[in-house]
Amino acid sequence: MAELIGNLLVAQSGGPTAVINASVAGVVQEAKKHACIKGIYGGMNGILGILNEQLMDLRAEKDEVIEALKHTPAAALGTCRYKIDFKKKPEKAAKDMDRLFQVFEAHDIHFFFYAGGNDSQDTADKIHGEAIKRGYEMRVIGVPKTIDNDLPHTDHCPGFGSVAKYNATTVMEIATDVSSMATDDGACCVVEVMGRGAGWIAASTVLAQRAPGDAPHIILLPEIPFNEAAFLAKVKSVVAKLRYCVVVVGEGLKKEDGTEFSADTTRLDAFGHPVLSGAAERLAEIVYGKLNTKTRSVKLGYAQRCAAHYASATDAAEAAACGEAAVRAATEGKSGYMVKIVRTQQSPYKWKTDLQPLKDIANVEHFIPRDWISADGFMPNEKFVDYARPLIEGETKVPTEGGLPKFAVLEKKQLPKTLGKRS
Repeated sequence: MAELIGNLLVAQSGGPTAVINASVAGVVQEAKKHACIKGIYGGMNGILGILNEQLMDLRAEKDEVIEALKHTPAAALGTCRYKIDFKKKPEKAAKDMDRLFQVFEAHDIHFFFYAGGNDSQDTADKIHGEAIKRGYEMRVIGVPKTIDNDLPHTDHCPGFGSVAKYNATTVMEIATDVSSMATDDGACCVVEVMGRGAGWIAASTVLAQRAPGDAPHIILLPEIPFNEAAFLAKVKSVVAKLRYCVVVVGEGLKKEDGTEFSADTTRLDAFGHPVLSGAAERLAEIVYGKLNTKTRSVKLGYAQRCAAHYASATDAAEAAACGEAAVRAATEGKSGYMVKIVRTQQSPYKWKTDLQPLKDIANVEHFIPRDWISADGFMPNEKFVDYARPLIEGETKVPTEGGLPKFAVLEKKQLPKTLGKRS
C-alpha cells in the first residue's frame, strides 16, 4: 500500500469530559512523529464547525499548551450535537456530506479523527463509508469518549473513570454532611447523576462505601425498573437504622412500563432524545410526601463531567493513549475503526488499546449486566466494584495560578476559508 500523505483533522463531539482534551493532545503529539502528516488541524465545534469551514491550526500551538490539554476540562476545540441523518432527513444529509468532502478536498485532509460517544461514532462511520463511495482517500478513526460509559466492545470509555472518581468523592462528602445533621426525625438526600439510559455513572458511586452502613444506601439504575413501594420501604428501613439515607439516581431511571421517570418529551436534544431532568426532585417529593421524612435533592449536573481538578490519572493516561493509537492506526492504513480499551489483567490492573469496526459501535448502547447488580436491584455488587475500582486510581497534577487551576488556552489560529458560505 502506497503511503498516504496529507493533512489531519481532529474534532470533538457531544458532551465533554474531564479528559477529552487528553485525547486531542494524544492525536497532536503522535501526529508530529509521522512525516506523512503535514498540517494538523482542529475542527471548531465538531462536524458543525467543519461544515462551516471553521478550522484551526494546531501545529501553531505551543508544545506546552498541547501538553496542558491533558489536565484541561471541557472541549478545547469546541463541540456540538449535530446529526447527519440519512433516515429522517436524507436530502439534508446528502447536502452535508457534499459540503464535508468539499472542505476535506479544499484543505487536503486525508486523516480524520472524531472524539465522541455513540452518535459521534455513527458520524465517523458515515464519513468512512462516504469516502469509500466517493473514492476519496481518507483514513477515519473514532476516538472513544463518554462519561456515560455506554459504548460497546470497549472495556470502558475515557471520561468514565474521572466522573466515577469525582461522584464517589462527592457522595462521601454529602453523606458526611447529611449524617452530621441527622436527628431522630430522620433525613434523606437524593443525588442525581448523568448517564442517560445506562447506569454506569450512578453505579460507580458505590465506590464511596468503605464500611457497612456507608452511603450511598440506595442506587437507582436505569437498568432496573423503578418500583415506588419497594423504594419507599427501603428508604424507611435505612432511616430507621441510621437516621439518614443517601440515594443516588441515574437521570435515565425508568418506570415499570419502560418510560423514563424524568423525561420531558416536549423538549428534545439535537439527536431527538428527550431532555432528562428532575429525577432527584421528583423522588424527594415522593419520599417527603409518603414518609414525611425531611428530604433534599442535589443535581451534580455539569460539575461531574468537568472536574479536571480531581480527575483519575488512569483515565487521563488512557484518553491520551487512545488519541495516539488512533493516529498510529491511520498511518498504518487502517480506516473505519474506533480505538477501544482492552483490560489484560485485573490485579494489578493492566490494559492496552485495540481497534473495533465503527459499524459495531455506532448507535449501540452498552448496559450494566444484570448479574453485576444485587438481587433487589438497589445496589451494584462486587463484580461491578472489581470492574470500576481500578479506573479511578491516581490523581492528575493540575498546575495552579493564584490558588486556582491553570488550564490550557488555545490561540485557535483559524485557517483561511477557501469555500463559499455554507448554504
